[in-house]
Amino acid sequence: MRLRCRRAALLAVALLACRAQGVVITRGPYLQTGTPTSVVVCWRTDVPADSRVRFGTAPETLTASASDSAAVRNHALTLSGLLPSTTYWYSIGTSGSPLDGGVARSFTTAPPSGVESPFRFWVIGDSGTADANARTVRDAFETFSAGRPAAFWLMLGDDAYLSGTDVEMQRAVFETYPALLARSVLWSAFGNHDSYSANASSGTGPYFDAFVFPRAGEAGGVPSGTEAYYSFDFGNAHFVSLDSTSSSRRPGSPMLTWLAADLASSDRAFLVAFFHHPPYTKGSHDSDSETELVEMRQNVVPILEAAGVDLVLAGHSHSYERSFLIDGHTGPSGTFTSAMRRSLGDGRPSGSGPFVKPPGRAPHAGTVYAVVGSSGLLAGGPLNHPAMAVSQNVLGSLVVDVRGNRLDAYFVGATGALLDSFTIVKGALRRAAPGAAGGSQPRRRTPGSAGRFE
Repeated sequence: MRLRCRRAALLAVALLACRAQGVVITRGPYLQTGTPTSVVVCWRTDVPADSRVRFGTAPETLTASASDSAAVRNHALTLSGLLPSTTYWYSIGTSGSPLDGGVARSFTTAPPSGVESPFRFWVIGDSGTADANARTVRDAFETFSAGRPAAFWLMLGDDAYLSGTDVEMQRAVFETYPALLARSVLWSAFGNHDSYSANASSGTGPYFDAFVFPRAGEAGGVPSGTEAYYSFDFGNAHFVSLDSTSSSRRPGSPMLTWLAADLASSDRAFLVAFFHHPPYTKGSHDSDSETELVEMRQNVVPILEAAGVDLVLAGHSHSYERSFLIDGHTGPSGTFTSAMRRSLGDGRPSGSGPFVKPPGRAPHAGTVYAVVGSSGLLAGGPLNHPAMAVSQNVLGSLVVDVRGNRLDAYFVGATGALLDSFTIVKGALRRAAPGAAGGSQPRRRTPGSAGRFE
């Protein structure tokens, strides 16, 4: 407590000094494009200023630095030459002085590429409400994940309602998640509400001003040439972010051509894709009839499944829906059959068993599709898609642990209740120590929740 008070006092003094100099931090700091040996540190100031980040492996020894003499308001500095799986402390400011009082924050770099190092990531969709709903979901995650922080987190689009303006982005992202942004790298997919004030083809507007995503394959994978869709590696997993909103979803389009090449280039044990419009949903949106959703199912799903993608994450529908392990369903919901299930289990080790797939890259061995569009809004719907094992009209977020050949996912409600869980195992099931990343989680219930995840 004394240390926190002292740091708060130092920060207050520094802010007063910065105001006297005419430079004040108005956004951030926040972390982008993390790799085993680098990370991008971003922030915004009220007036143009030069940039400097001081950093080191202890808060008392920020002896390394990165700087840029250009006077800008939106600052982005790459810290390079870092060691994998290492915690660094950093302070942001100008060439003259820190703007944050020199009170260092910390982050941990990604593990060496391809290494089976346990990690956790957090997933939220349609979170851009900047209200009590989003804050409650955030707080429930922080409580659930206490002691095991997320290495990074994914936003599934509609990061800022209603129109993705700069003011809305400030409130919904940077003022809602400041602590997490400063310690954990954020990756995002482009949503339809984000697109109302931003242009994917030109890479302009508040969404693209705020984020720094890899265009040249600098975080792993094939260069996409755009921040609208991109990929990155983390440990033994490969992640692909797609633009289901503005880029062409037609066969042979630049995005789909890139997607096939990128997935083919990866040798990671797990493949995860995330984007805004779900190929399967019967929530507040209907995948049987809406153009973006139909085209993602008809044109993108076959590429993902042929490459052996294990998990697909989407938002847009303001509910939580989670499929069985499925393959080959490209038509309307009424054409789904039991033959399209690659496992008769429900995915729960405590239920009828985890989803087991062959080790490595196995085309058409089954994919789990999750709609996580209720991290800020609820809108109901029939929630009766036959491909779904679980459908719930409840606020929440998804926590995912990867450990070796095992992926465990937990849907955590805004009350902190564990409302769904599933496991994907690549090859033989290995035992994970209880409480370890990828291990078993305590079951949490609220009144009326019994039986929802058993």
